[in-house]
Formats: sequence, C-alpha cells, structure tokens
Amino acid sequence: MGEAIEEASMLAFTLRRLVVALSVAFTVSVVAFALLHLSGDLATTIAGPEASPAQVAEVRAQYGLDRPLTAQYLDWLWSALHLDFGQSFYFRSSVVSLIAERMPVTLELGAISLFISLVIAVPLGVLAAVFRGTIIDRLALTFCVLGQAIPTFCLGLGLIIIFAVNLRWLPVSGNASWQNFVLPSIALGWYAVPAVMRLSRNGMLEVLSADYIRTARAKGLSPAKVVLKHALRNAIIPVVALAAVQFGFMLGGSIVVEAVFSMHGIGHLAWEAIARNDFPVVQAVVLILAAIYITLTFLADVVNALLDPRMRVA
Repeated sequence: MGEAIEEASMLAFTLRRLVVALSVAFTVSVVAFALLHLSGDLATTIAGPEASPAQVAEVRAQYGLDRPLTAQYLDWLWSALHLDFGQSFYFRSSVVSLIAERMPVTLELGAISLFISLVIAVPLGVLAAVFRGTIIDRLALTFCVLGQAIPTFCLGLGLIIIFAVNLRWLPVSGNASWQNFVLPSIALGWYAVPAVMRLSRNGMLEVLSADYIRTARAKGLSPAKVVLKHALRNAIIPVVALAAVQFGFMLGGSIVVEAVFSMHGIGHLAWEAIARNDFPVVQAVVLILAAIYITLTFLADVVNALLDPRMRVA
C-alpha cells in the first residue's frame, strides 16, 4: 500500500512538473516568434533598404507575411517541432544545418566548464563546512562572493590579457585545439562556482549534524573517512541535480563567452545572427537553448523528487 502511494505521489509530481515545463516552452516559442515582428517590417528587412514597394510586397507574399499572425505562428511552430527553421537570411543555408555544425563546440565548452566548476566548488564547499567558522570558511565564502561579483565577459577579458597576451601561454581565440577551450571554460565555469559551493557547504553542514555521522565518529573512524565516505556521499546528491540546471545556464551563457573568445559555437552563431538581423537563426537558437534548459530543469526536479520525497509534498 505504501509503495503504491509513493508511486502515485511521484507520478503526480512528475505530471505537474511536465505541465509547467510545457507551459514555459510554449511561452518561449511565442517570444521567439515575436522576435521577428517586434523588430520592424520583416519584408522590408529581407528585401533590403533599396527595394521598391512592389518588391517588398512580393517578398511579403513569398514568405507568407501577409497572413494573420496566428496562422504564421502555428505554421512556424509546426515546422519548428519538425526541426525545420527555414533558411538563414545571411548564410543562405538551412538553419538546422548551421546549428548542427556549431552545437558540438558549445556542448564541449559547456561540459568542460561544468567539470571545472564542480572540481573547484565541491571541495571548497566541503572544506568550508568541515572548518565552519574558521578562516577557511570565511575565505571560501569570500571566493564565492567574488564569483558572483565578476561578470563573465570581464573575467574572460582579464584571462585573455594575462594568459594570452602577457604570458602567451594559451591562444586568444578559436576552437582548433584543446588549448582554445581552457580560458573560455574557466570564464564560463566560474559562473556556476558560487551556487554549487553554497549548496555543497549547506548540504555538508546538514549531514555532519546527523545522528549516523555522530555514530561513525563514536566508532573511532578517521575524520577523513567520516567526511568522504559517509557525509559527502549523501551531501553531494542535490549537487548532481543542480549541475544539470547549471549546464543549461552555461549553454545560454556561452553566447557571451564565445563572442569574447571568437569560438565558432552556437553562441557565436547567435551573436553573428543578431548583428546581421538574421532572425530565423536567432529564433532557432533561442528556442533550442530554451528547450535544452527546460528539459534539464525538468529532469533535475524529477531526480530531486526521487531522492527527496519531501519535495513531492511541497
């Protein structure tokens, strides 16, 4: 009976989160579609500033821009669900092919950045919790505040000046080799360090005060074994779910980092499209990155609910 109630509770929670995710995805699709029409007369933009009124009218009819907005949106949404985002105005090629070509760079950058942030933040959070109230704890929290205070693009420019221009250790731009990913990954990964570090610290503080930790200490286990084997294993669970959300944030934040380091990923593609009024590409990038983030957030909520039944009740 108890297992049936748990399964029903988990199913209801998942369905609620799914409805929220779909609602957010629908809202994002409306915003992405509105980008075309909030920027001015799209037919004039496509035809060019030198086009005659007759040519503008021909373009408007060719692209279906003379139809009601609702009909245009439904057609665009149906095509987007089939991964058909049309042709790029500037690159003169399929938007999907452009994104498929650039996406691996962004995914690799996001994965490396997430790894760097976890390697830095989790040990800092553990040390801050173990040495709570000491200089180590205060230094870790100060480092966390600095991580929130420094914008990503400022950090990226600083890394370029120090390690690429002055020291000449690493390349300034591009994505030809693994060296090109070092500086942008640090700049992008820095963004997630404060959140992960705070969650790791709070999780460790909660676990270290639990009864089974006191029992482990009473048995004479070494402090390192108590922290690493018994406490960290349970405190790290929420961090896993947060990491999925942070990965989605990094994919969106890669637009700034890729522009600073001239990496030819989907973020740089979005920057190029915005600079050249290539609206189909901008629409597709916004929708795809939002879909990835919404999916990761939904999966993180489900994982958290599986691991912590209190979330279902809340």
